Amino acid sequence: MSSLFTFLGSNPFILLFVTVGLAVWIGRQSIGGYGLGMVAAAIIVGCGLSVWGSAYGVKLQLDNFTKSMFYYLFMYGVGLRVGPSFVNSLGGDGLKFTGLAFVSCLVGLFLVVAGSQLLNLPPGAAGGILAGSQTMSAAIGSAEEAVNAGVVTLPAGTTAADVSSMIALSYGLTYIWGTVGIILITKYLPKWWGIDARASAREYEAKFGVASGDSKTLTGWLPAALRAYKLENAAWAGKPVGTFLKANPEYRVLNVVRDGSKLGVTDDLPLQMGDVIALGGRRETMTEKMGLIGPEVSDRMALDIPLDRADIVVTNKDALKLTQEEMRALPDVNQVQVVKLERGGIDMPLGTNTKLQRLDIVTVVGLKEAVTKVGSFFGKVVRPSTATDLLTLSVGMILGLLIGTIQFPAFGASVGLGNAGGLLVSGVIVSSIVSRVRFFGNTPNEARNILEDLGLVVFVAIVGINAGNSLLTQLTGLLAVKILLVGFVACSIPPVIVWSIGYHVFKMNPAVLMGGVAGARSHSGPCREAAVEIQSNVPWIGFPVAYAVSGVLLTVFGYFAMVLAQ
Repeated sequence: MSSLFTFLGSNPFILLFVTVGLAVWIGRQSIGGYGLGMVAAAIIVGCGLSVWGSAYGVKLQLDNFTKSMFYYLFMYGVGLRVGPSFVNSLGGDGLKFTGLAFVSCLVGLFLVVAGSQLLNLPPGAAGGILAGSQTMSAAIGSAEEAVNAGVVTLPAGTTAADVSSMIALSYGLTYIWGTVGIILITKYLPKWWGIDARASAREYEAKFGVASGDSKTLTGWLPAALRAYKLENAAWAGKPVGTFLKANPEYRVLNVVRDGSKLGVTDDLPLQMGDVIALGGRRETMTEKMGLIGPEVSDRMALDIPLDRADIVVTNKDALKLTQEEMRALPDVNQVQVVKLERGGIDMPLGTNTKLQRLDIVTVVGLKEAVTKVGSFFGKVVRPSTATDLLTLSVGMILGLLIGTIQFPAFGASVGLGNAGGLLVSGVIVSSIVSRVRFFGNTPNEARNILEDLGLVVFVAIVGINAGNSLLTQLTGLLAVKILLVGFVACSIPPVIVWSIGYHVFKMNPAVLMGGVAGARSHSGPCREAAVEIQSNVPWIGFPVAYAVSGVLLTVFGYFAMVLAQ
């Protein structure tokens, strides 16, 4: 075993990816539906390997450049994800969810700082407890940034490595209840208030036409239909296509096949007996005039009409003023099918009365001409692309690092956002601009997910490996109890306060508020469990804005927890 750790110590990159691989595997395991997740597993595996190696006299350690690089990529990825929702949070109903997120984050920060000071916890504990109790792993990085920036005064005999170890230790101890606690609290808050959240969800579904169920399902219903008919009605023989459409404006002639060949469809094309005509229109109109042309036929050539798929970025304010009925009456709308609505990187439930917001991304499928016309009215049409604009990525990273150099006086010292905070802000700026124009800066969701997932798990794994060297010298039973107590309080109280404000002050629908509580803690797990509990998609309505705002705040608050807890 000693030779194995000696080998790992001599090959740091193998050590890193052994840690990451084990963390991913362990993070996928669950007991009763609950698991650590790969990020929490990474710090535990990293610490465990490092402590184990130290028993054989081998010091496992990775350089800070690698750690910082992956963390910075992660922070920029977070900014890209939350940018559109963060901008939308500044107006309309988003202000309510923004308020809930601010309350949750501020109360959590206050409880962590107060508890750390009251129990005289060592430097680093506050940052780790905030990250663990609020399940915001990114706060580990901002807590370390505070130490690296020199705004945290270290007691005599305490090194930066000791503080980093305490951050990791506190995070690991408080993360488990931070995850399980918020899930259970969100799930049972309505029952504690004597509220039937399932009934509230059904009321919301009936009012706004949101589909029931905790997950997306396939459906056979499509509002638009495409069918082929053989012309046997002599009334239309010899008449041009334009005359037919003038008499039947609810249809569109998409193809005409004659003697096995496709003809170019123009208004002056005369129809002949035996022609196979492909018609498009709303499903209900296809059955209103049965026999108008002749019998329906299954003609592959006539129905072989290419469809287009595109994302529409909603930017037209006038379009948002239209009612659902007015939207459905727009030209060509009946020739497209909405398949997905994304808000701030989160898939939203679709309903007949779903209200669109600026910078929403609506994915549609339909005839290319119709997709183009409808998309142009609502905003900008963007075809899916797998390419990543690396130039914009480079510019965004440079901008973020420059923002991080800005300093201002506070707490008796010069402080700033630092590199991590600057990159977070830069990501928000870039994604907000790109979501409006969409002609540059393409970063597919898959690429952004790589930045976030790989960036965070590698960073946390390195923190764990480096922290394990001094972990055993700092951990005592009494210290562990103190950290667990502060973490328990900081996790449990904020969601109850948020629920009280949302229900009694903002008068929110309880099912929507469950998602708001989960979003205010920047954790999708409670929202998912709430949706399963009440068998409804409604909690996801309240999730995106609060999730975006709390993600930014909690990340930055790791820095302030370290400064204020001194």
